Amino acid sequence: MTNYYKSPQSDRIFNKDGELPSKEELLEQELRDHPNTEAVERAPEGEKLQKVIARSGHASRRESERLIAQGRIKIDRRVAQLGDRVDGTERVFLDDKELFIAWQKPKQRVLIYHKPPGEICSRNDPEHPNTIFDNLPNLKVGRWISVGRLDINTSGLILLTNDGELANKLMHPSSEIEREYAVRVLGEVTDDDIAQLKEGVALDDGMAHFDKVSYVGGQGANHWYHVTLKEGRNREVRRMWESLGITVSRLSRVRYGLIKLPRWQKPGRWEDLEEKELLALYESVGLHVIKPETDHRGRIVNPVQRGKRNKHLVMPDNRRKSQKQKKHKRR
Repeated sequence: MTNYYKSPQSDRIFNKDGELPSKEELLEQELRDHPNTEAVERAPEGEKLQKVIARSGHASRRESERLIAQGRIKIDRRVAQLGDRVDGTERVFLDDKELFIAWQKPKQRVLIYHKPPGEICSRNDPEHPNTIFDNLPNLKVGRWISVGRLDINTSGLILLTNDGELANKLMHPSSEIEREYAVRVLGEVTDDDIAQLKEGVALDDGMAHFDKVSYVGGQGANHWYHVTLKEGRNREVRRMWESLGITVSRLSRVRYGLIKLPRWQKPGRWEDLEEKELLALYESVGLHVIKPETDHRGRIVNPVQRGKRNKHLVMPDNRRKSQKQKKHKRR
């Protein structure tokens, strides 16, 4: 009995007992039979390698790209190239040591952190050992990314997230996220000064202006103002006031986009963003919260490759300790 094979893309019938055409030959024949059929462009499979490495907490996206360009990253013992994609079936190595890779995106989190003066927003700085990352909770997968920065003398609201895509959207100038600051200035401020700050002042890196300037009170020589703007250049708020000869004696960020710093939250403390605020924040930049895969008990499935934790995997270092904690441990 003769067996036949029917093409799923057409009504052509092939004899299975004979030699079947190759995939290329079949596609060419389909194009000849249906010349008006447009070719369907398929999206590339998998995720970019640098994105997966960054999500797993080993390095930032840029640092991962640098490691790949240096030839230090391998995929299944093959030297990786920029633009390579992975789908979860590969093994990834750094300097011939296998990395822990989180193939599944972890639960998206956003923290509200009240930064006190004296802390920096960098992870490592020998001159300033106190950083905002010393006080944050540990992550099993990924790393905390600060949404923008505040200089060492500025206090107030810092948003931190484990979602790099959200952080990029919130910081990108095209999103025009509004920032609000409470500013205490020394001395009198005239109406002409306020008008000039709204119209624009010349800084070293270009013109800058406040969208709003509101007087909120003060005593003696100190006066408080609330100002808003939609960009985050280095020390921009201080430099704008100082360009008019006005001294800023205290500066604190009280709002970033939809999120306000709670009045009851003490400096150095963090809080997880509530679910409603989290959803609203994602929607404000055109993103969605993805619910991770859970088991029968409702627990998040640990996104470890091949289902088991290999003791020889290089794990992300998400347990940064302050200098004081390290000294205490040595004692």
